[in-house]
Amino acid sequence: MRLGLFLPLAALAGALAGASPALADDGCAGKQGPATAKLIVQNVGMRSGKGEVAVTVFPDDPSRFLAHHGKLLRVRPTTTLPITSACFWLPPGTYAVAVYHDENANQDFDRTRVGMPAEGFGFSNDAPTRFGLPSFDTVRFSLPASGRTIKVRMRYR
Repeated sequence: MRLGLFLPLAALAGALAGASPALADDGCAGKQGPATAKLIVQNVGMRSGKGEVAVTVFPDDPSRFLAHHGKLLRVRPTTTLPITSACFWLPPGTYAVAVYHDENANQDFDRTRVGMPAEGFGFSNDAPTRFGLPSFDTVRFSLPASGRTIKVRMRYR
């Protein structure tokens, strides 16, 4: 991994920290209603069944993507193999998703002594992370009124 990814991953760690929202009766974050659509995020490629997967949804605002306090909703389902799913009730629109595999369930994105990721992470649209964090344009997707399921592949360094 290139050193250029070091500082952006520090930003990712900060953006993915924090409390989880209450869940609706159906286990989805947010409020179900006539003006909301169901987003299901399927996380694949976890290297173990330990811990939990932090799934964070960001609004259609590049300045809020991975920013401290920029998230809309976050859930932390227990890791299940081969797929760990999370769901959200959101108004139809454009969003971005970032996830990390919190293997030790300490609710922190752990890094090595040199600042590299010690836990898996991924983004909507399987956005590439070769030279740093992906841009908002590469992770954004549309949520239609009919709902949508997206897959996020976990990456380990």
